Amino acid sequence: MKPSSFLFGRFLPGLSIMDRYLIGETLPPFLFGVGAFSSIGVAVGIVFELVRQLTNANISLDVAAKVFVLQLPYYISLSFPMAMLLGTLIGYSRLSSDSELVALRSCGVSLYRIVRPALLLALVVTAITFAFDQVVVPGALYEAEVTLDRALKEEDTLLAKRNTLYPEIGKLPQARDAEDETLVRLFYAEKFDKEDERMYGVIVLDRSEPKFDRLVFADSATWNPEDNIWDFFGVTSYAIPPDGSYVNIAKFDRHRYPLPRAPLELARERDYPQMNVTQAFDRLEILKASGREDKIRKLEIRIQQKFAIPFACVAFGLVGAALGTKPQRTSASRGFGISVLVIFTYYLLMSVGDALGLSGLIRPWIAGWLPTLVGLGVGMGLLMRASKL
Repeated sequence: MKPSSFLFGRFLPGLSIMDRYLIGETLPPFLFGVGAFSSIGVAVGIVFELVRQLTNANISLDVAAKVFVLQLPYYISLSFPMAMLLGTLIGYSRLSSDSELVALRSCGVSLYRIVRPALLLALVVTAITFAFDQVVVPGALYEAEVTLDRALKEEDTLLAKRNTLYPEIGKLPQARDAEDETLVRLFYAEKFDKEDERMYGVIVLDRSEPKFDRLVFADSATWNPEDNIWDFFGVTSYAIPPDGSYVNIAKFDRHRYPLPRAPLELARERDYPQMNVTQAFDRLEILKASGREDKIRKLEIRIQQKFAIPFACVAFGLVGAALGTKPQRTSASRGFGISVLVIFTYYLLMSVGDALGLSGLIRPWIAGWLPTLVGLGVGMGLLMRASKL
């Protein structure tokens, strides 16, 4: 047993000596892959932009360091599936080139049994990736964005979100056909301040009343969590009958309006990597109420990808192990090149799945899982082919 295999394998109790040995061979190149792929992602995604901001004196060195540390977990999580491919490819290639796999198979050990430790390790890495993506990455990315906003924006525009629009689709009480769904309410806010969670420049078109529509203007609005209702301030309200005339105009210093909480959640909107699965499902319920099918399908695909991408560790582990069983030595540089090619193909398939899913040609869950399912299929095919040799 090689020293590196013994060093890493001895910390894996409950497994057979062969399993610990094979995992021990896979772990060093896996850890190398985590470092290598994370470094590439960090260099491309973080360092260039932070250096530019530092050069232009837009941010301080302390802010740049904080943003760097906060964005680092995202790129580490992306590197796990890639590193799994590199680790199994190089680890099993070393065993194959030294005829150790031949020796194992001559003792009656099947190729499927030989690959099993790689799949066990891949499942562990899958669980770590999923937990990392749900617990660490969303909050860290959001905090990095807030930190950079504080450094780049003026105080009066700090953490301000512009143009929040929420359409509520449903059935009108005066509609003749009960099956018809149309616009019931339209909520618009010119600006949302994230610090005090207050909307400014609010306009509401309300068609839910049977005899007339209502148009409401408010200087500002806040959500009242105790009573689950909106508090509008500086309100002007117009009642508009079907003929388009104004029935009455009312003014209030403060007025409570029975709207859903959804506009507030939209204003708090985060990018997809900044949301965990629970937050994404909450956002999905809000979008379903708005009836915006394009955004609904896109979010459904992203939710599926939050599960599918961690499972890419299993697909990549299977592909790497199957390729590594071929009787030739794969160097670290060659293995890195093969890994980049496989990863490029994976993300190309992800783009294809996105396009097909957003166009409605395939279901969102198929679009989200397409590259991972293809990877699993290719890995199984390569393994079956190798077992016949």
